[in-house]
Amino acid sequence: MNDLSLLARRLRTLSPSCGPVRLIAVDGHAGSGKSTFAARLAAALGDAPVLHLDDVATHDSFFTWVDRLREQVLVPLERGECARYAPYDWTARGFGAPRDLEPAPVVLIEGVGAGRRALRPYLARLLWMDLPAARSWERGRRRDGPALSEFWDGWTAAEAEHFSADPSRSQADTLVRQLPVGYELLEGPGTAAGTNHSVTDRERVAPSY
Repeated sequence: MNDLSLLARRLRTLSPSCGPVRLIAVDGHAGSGKSTFAARLAAALGDAPVLHLDDVATHDSFFTWVDRLREQVLVPLERGECARYAPYDWTARGFGAPRDLEPAPVVLIEGVGAGRRALRPYLARLLWMDLPAARSWERGRRRDGPALSEFWDGWTAAEAEHFSADPSRSQADTLVRQLPVGYELLEGPGTAAGTNHSVTDRERVAPSY
């Protein structure tokens, strides 16, 4: 395959995990490339809906958003209903106009903590962007510039605390490593613990653009 079609095809064959939905998490450190990968995978899935956890977290609630996510998104999807959530505006520091999230056959949820313990019962597959924290954070800081340096100081401390208490990589079905061109998909540590299906061999896929 010259794109993410093979992975997309496998995800479509998984059993539904949240009502009629196959909920796929893309987790990893901030700056590891989750949003870009999720966008390319969503395109390979025929424009599957993507929920960005940046729309759920807030300045005051980096990782304490589970109850709100469950109420606004997971419970409606479990019922086969359209979810409705208010995305957070990081500039205005407030919630914006509500958005709908349809119970599509495959829905992606991407962001730091997408594979956390409280969400795993709802997931059909957990993908982990396999870039170490220090390199991920360096990329993120470089992307956002010095104006957000203080924010990144607070974020990295909170992220390190989160993953120390609630690690995702050890539970991942698939590790995703970004290559100079495309991605490499590896079987994740979570498959040894009897979690959902993963790739059986090392795969290299070119970018989907």
